[in-house]
Amino acid sequence: MILALWAGMALALDPSEMLDDPALEARARALDYELRCVKCQAESIASSNADWARDARAHVREMIAAGASDAEVKAEFLRLYGDFVLMNPPKEGWNLIVWLAGPALLLAGLGVAVGAQRQRQRNAGKSPDALDPQEEARLNELLGKDM
Repeated sequence: MILALWAGMALALDPSEMLDDPALEARARALDYELRCVKCQAESIASSNADWARDARAHVREMIAAGASDAEVKAEFLRLYGDFVLMNPPKEGWNLIVWLAGPALLLAGLGVAVGAQRQRQRNAGKSPDALDPQEEARLNELLGKDM
């Protein structure tokens, strides 16, 4: 399974799309993993075979070949597609809510689980069918009179 995923990622980048300069290609590949495919949404453009991702990879390489810095490439994609295009969007504004929601929900779930466990432990010694001493005395009194 892992081999199939690796092979799919390897096929995502056509050798004809690669830059001749290995240093520039390394920069482009690093950026490919930082940019999200807006069509696939759960994949970076490096691992996506979508047409949009192929075009995005080509755009990254064009910009790098033209002398753009990594920050300029990211800024261009941010201008075009917003924070969503980044695999790790900045932790500010509305994105901060998304970043904090997961840990907050995890803590809330743990709190509910701990509370439920404590309630179970408190009720463990009590049987719902057990009679308190007054009920038991009354029952014995009734049974004793009827016999």
